[in-house]
Amino acid sequence: MTDELPLEAEEFLSWMASERGRSANTLAAYRRDLTGYSFWLGEHHLSFASVDRPALDRWVQMRRASGAAPSSVARQLAAVRMLHRFMAEEGMRADDPTADVEGVRVPAGIPHPLTEAEVEQLLAAVVGSDPVSLRDRALLEFLYATGARISEACGLSLGDLDREERLVRLFGKGAKERLVPFGRSAARAMDEWLREGREHLEPVRWARRGDQEAVFLNTRGARLTRQAAWAVVHKYGERTGLADRLSPHVLRHSCATHLLDHGADLRVVQEMLGHASISTTQVYTKVSQERLWQVYRQAHPRAESA
Repeated sequence: MTDELPLEAEEFLSWMASERGRSANTLAAYRRDLTGYSFWLGEHHLSFASVDRPALDRWVQMRRASGAAPSSVARQLAAVRMLHRFMAEEGMRADDPTADVEGVRVPAGIPHPLTEAEVEQLLAAVVGSDPVSLRDRALLEFLYATGARISEACGLSLGDLDREERLVRLFGKGAKERLVPFGRSAARAMDEWLREGREHLEPVRWARRGDQEAVFLNTRGARLTRQAAWAVVHKYGERTGLADRLSPHVLRHSCATHLLDHGADLRVVQEMLGHASISTTQVYTKVSQERLWQVYRQAHPRAESA
């Protein structure tokens, strides 16, 4: 399969970058989805300009039959819809063949956070006072304390941190900005990293301008990438036996769930996580209710009595 896309798709991606401000990661995902779609069209002697509603229905059925997760098919269909809407609005074709294509239902999943004891176990697994250990401890504490996305943590710059007030400025999806507090444990870990560890990873000469302002550095003195941050989380998941359940996003889930467990207001958690819709945050209330019932059934002597 070639990565080359027809001109219509390249113009669409350029428009999404320049006019809609989509991130590089989002654009890369659109490109992958549209490349697969374009390849399928070519196999069936179709193009973006000639595909019709029945053909699109067959494409969706093929994606479902391939064993792809419903969430993946829904994401791919969303990219195809946006492309065809763009083509119709720009006069590249007279109609939008996706207008009446049936959507893909995605089962509502409930996040599986770590318990508070498991989080403590994970954070305690980072031992040592060398620069890498100080960085790893600061990263894990920061992710759990703020509920930040991994991309937000890696994109963090020194000017985004107010260490005295324990506030951080995060830039979420669509470059939306929000202020998030963090607690004393995370503040201590961040202070130790920035005061005693970071300078030891600084290079003699910075390779890129943005690296000098990065909060989290790799061992070569460059800004920590998402992939490297994932590896950090996975390393300590392996040490604690949590690797099969742990990811940066699980730490985000855990932060939200534990806040609600301890009485935080749903709107505050929504603001803290940077959710555009309250319905996204409400998923975590289901988690808290499930945990409440689990504890109740285990602890109350008449919980299951007839």
